[in-house]
Amino acid sequence: METIALDSQHGYIHNKDDYLRRLRRIEGQARGLQRMVEEEKYCIDILTQVSAMTKALQSVALGLLDEHLSHCVVQAAAAGGSEAEEKVREASEAIARLVRS
Repeated sequence: METIALDSQHGYIHNKDDYLRRLRRIEGQARGLQRMVEEEKYCIDILTQVSAMTKALQSVALGLLDEHLSHCVVQAAAAGGSEAEEKVREASEAIARLVRS
């Protein structure tokens, strides 16, 4: 479910280029993993790269979560009401998904 922020920008917008650069690097890592499997590289080498890619994705996720908490949740909490409750619930669910992954 998508919710609309209290203002017109999401918290990560000031770091958008950084996130896009990191995601493009991760995309390249995924292509590299495909190539490694196609070329039948040593399984431990592939697993090492999977671990690096996983860590990179987790770093992006934690950065976005931090931005969400410090921007969207803080603004909603200041406004109060159901919007605040919704943002806190969304953040809690996102944290739970990250912990399970």
